[in-house]
Amino acid sequence: MRAEAGILGHGGIRAVAQAAQVSETTVRKGVDELEAGAEPLRRVRRPGGGRKRAAEVDPELRPVLLALVEPDMRGDPMSPLRWTTKSTRRLDDELTRQGHRVSADTVADLLREEGFSLQANVKPLEGAQHPDQDAQFHCINDRAKEHVGADDPVISVDTKKKELVGPYENGGREWEPKGVPTQVKTRDFLDRQEPGKAIPYGIYDVAANTGWVSVGTDHDTAAFAVASIRRWWQARGSHDYPRAARLLITADAGGSNGYRTRAWKTELATLAAETGLEITFCHMPPSTSKWNKIEHRLFSHISMRWRGRPLTSQDVIVNSIKATTAHTGLRVHAELDPGTYDTDIKVTDTDIDALPMHRHRFHGDWNYTLHPQHGDTADAAEAPRSAGGLPLQSRARGLRNPELTGVTETALDELVDQLSQKLDELRERGCSQQRGGDRIRARGAGAKDKLTTADRVLATVLYLRKLGTRDLITQLLGVNGSTITRAVHQIQPLLAAHGCTVRPSTARFRTPVDVTAFLTNSNPTEIKSAC
Repeated sequence: MRAEAGILGHGGIRAVAQAAQVSETTVRKGVDELEAGAEPLRRVRRPGGGRKRAAEVDPELRPVLLALVEPDMRGDPMSPLRWTTKSTRRLDDELTRQGHRVSADTVADLLREEGFSLQANVKPLEGAQHPDQDAQFHCINDRAKEHVGADDPVISVDTKKKELVGPYENGGREWEPKGVPTQVKTRDFLDRQEPGKAIPYGIYDVAANTGWVSVGTDHDTAAFAVASIRRWWQARGSHDYPRAARLLITADAGGSNGYRTRAWKTELATLAAETGLEITFCHMPPSTSKWNKIEHRLFSHISMRWRGRPLTSQDVIVNSIKATTAHTGLRVHAELDPGTYDTDIKVTDTDIDALPMHRHRFHGDWNYTLHPQHGDTADAAEAPRSAGGLPLQSRARGLRNPELTGVTETALDELVDQLSQKLDELRERGCSQQRGGDRIRARGAGAKDKLTTADRVLATVLYLRKLGTRDLITQLLGVNGSTITRAVHQIQPLLAAHGCTVRPSTARFRTPVDVTAFLTNSNPTEIKSAC
């Protein structure tokens, strides 16, 4: 416009302004810039022209916004938005309430400039790891290699997620005609008129790369789990391994095959007696179930097989599992188990003690073997016992075994000698405070302690070694729980002041019979003192 105004001469500015419908002042400025030789701006406004940014007009806006989105780091932990969704509109409303007028779009721009973005949660936190987690994995790996090398079966077992049977939504997407998706129910409430739930229990043969799945319809119990293993052995295992005398099973630490489930051990003992197999079971450490081979070698492929497809009947579930394959050559067999399995079956201590079960030296709670016939465990159970649960001839000496205490007997005696004087002083001080005056009886008169100083130190060491529960230690020493508790409260601070660290043992015992069997098979070695 400024060029045309210059060409027209006198009156050209007004003519151009009227034609362009702009003010004469704007055209006149253009003419002046052209005569001065200024370069074209190629933009509407000059640099710096127009409305200033909100953060420049209001210098406090950015710090206040950051205090709202990061109250724990930059602002008040009791921020108004501490417990609400921090959407841009909520942030906009709160900033406006505090006197900072701003739009939701401006809030989003400021957050991006500060390095924020919309993010979902991630799951890298696995919780506290068990200190023996890696050692247990190595133990499982070594046993699996040894069994596979001897042509003995190694299987991984677990229960897959229970599935609703009927027109219910199933995660994932599948190719369908455009605009004609499969219709399912709006809510996943179980309909009693329909088949109910399906409980897939899987057995994965590690060496053969084959799977077996029993689809139960009743309850996920230990009896159902062992019945599934029994079906696999009768139909496949005994044919694939005709000369096998042993079976190694790995599983996670919970559920129907958990290491705390008593019924699981009794059912496995029955299976061992029926098949004549020596069944060794190794549990994964707690919170490591995702490392169980069946999870990523079998169950993941089953989930992909029926993704986006409602499991409308039990036949659909069984056939979908049968059709599961993988590029590694995986083959899967599945069948329906319509049996009923009772819950709340009680298994007593006597029932557990009678099992032909040998707990391994390393974490006997996770690793144990069930024999087809009674062996050393039964022999140990028949030995004469005291009220403490150990054979009479070994009770006084056996609990001082270095494999139980973690220190040599000589080191344990030295520790008792070092703590004796301090214990006597604490006992005398406590008695004086309790009676509120000088001693009336001579030293040594009155009721005797149930545990000697040496026994109290021994009880505390066994307790801190986490060999078993407090009740187990009371049975071993023939006293009540309060006596053990008082001993631990007295000795533990003295051990800490003495600089003695009692390291937890990898062995775990449930009953005195387990301790007896362990001591019977142990070979005491020289162990370096932990103190």
